[in-house]
Amino acid sequence: MKQKYTLLVVVSFLFVCLSMAQQSYVPTNDNLKNREEFQDMKFGVFIHWGIYSMMADGEWIMNNKNINHNEYAKLAQGFYPSKYDAAKWVADVKASGAKYICITSRHHDGFSMFETKQSPFNIVDATPFKRDIIKELADECHKQGVKLHFYYSLLDWTRNDYYPLGRTGHGVGRTEKGNWDSYHRFMKNQITELLTNYGEIGAIWFDGLWDQPAEFDWKIREIYDLIHSIQPGCLVINNHHLTPLEGEDGQTFEKDLPGQNKTGFSGTATIGQLPLETCETMNNTWGYSITDLNYKSEKELIHYLIKAAGNNANLLMNVGPRPNGEFPDIAIQRYCAIGDWLKVYGESIYNTRGGVIAPQEWGVTTQNGNKLFVHIINLQNNKLFLPLTGKKVRSAKSFLDKKTIKYSKEKDGIVLQLDEIPNDTDFVVVLEF
Repeated sequence: MKQKYTLLVVVSFLFVCLSMAQQSYVPTNDNLKNREEFQDMKFGVFIHWGIYSMMADGEWIMNNKNINHNEYAKLAQGFYPSKYDAAKWVADVKASGAKYICITSRHHDGFSMFETKQSPFNIVDATPFKRDIIKELADECHKQGVKLHFYYSLLDWTRNDYYPLGRTGHGVGRTEKGNWDSYHRFMKNQITELLTNYGEIGAIWFDGLWDQPAEFDWKIREIYDLIHSIQPGCLVINNHHLTPLEGEDGQTFEKDLPGQNKTGFSGTATIGQLPLETCETMNNTWGYSITDLNYKSEKELIHYLIKAAGNNANLLMNVGPRPNGEFPDIAIQRYCAIGDWLKVYGESIYNTRGGVIAPQEWGVTTQNGNKLFVHIINLQNNKLFLPLTGKKVRSAKSFLDKKTIKYSKEKDGIVLQLDEIPNDTDFVVVLEF
């Protein structure tokens, strides 16, 4: 009896230790280094692409139109993106000034855009195209020096083992009740493929946790730990609209800047200590929509990038490729405009963090060391007060022509005295402390 009791105590102790280890995530040095690099990059391109692009009405069309999942699956038989060119994609991304790509490896419709042994519903086995577009893109990213991130959907409108059903996908004709453990195993196996077959991956970007009730057990930490066991430096980012969870390496905000909640997605989220990112669309849709030509202007998009940086966040700007594999012409034009602006003003965005002055109506500040970049995008007069308590300003110059900007010292800061009211897309003043 005593031996059995002692053994029971030892086993219980080991179980508690393992449980505590499971709960306490300690990022590796490679992971911490990648977090810094992620923040330095500041600008990325989001790519929403799948067989839904053939219907040219966004990536949620299966759910929105209640399309039977068996009929929807037949789209794959006609998916042949003859104009897909991974080298051109990466070149266009580099021309935009973006430093990383995040592409949908698998969206809510359950179709995998990569070769997988876990399901025949993938681009190699189910389409006449027969090419692994993720592999081609990964090879080009590694070749051209662009980081690659994978979007991965946690929910699925097709598989019967995504059960119990969540808030979405009720009208697609699924009647069989599968086993959640099977679905969880499927996800882990696919993520293992993504992290072993495509070289170094910058991040796995999850979406869909919001589909289930708050008390639902996703066993999400098992997935996070799996990722870090295969590629310790790989970042885990989850678009769950919540305060960061244990095991995550970044916090993203959907169509909102950190701290804002204009879309209603971020009502319960507080800003944590992890690297920040905001994702946004150029028009109104993520996946390709043939009727959505409501693109934001070049100025609006550049301003969004500036505001994201001033809020200490990256901007992940989306494009939805056409079913033939090409980026829409307007999207390329917008990316080129951002890239042209960054060629001039990149120093004030890349490698910076949010400045010591919080975002204001007139604009934002970014900072790198003892340099503060004052981004003036909406000033109503030619004088600007900057609260700089405890900071000694050595010089103030315009970013473009390096001309000295006059300023006067106040009790709690300085007042910039500009020659005229700035009307540029972004008038940048550089302060050195």
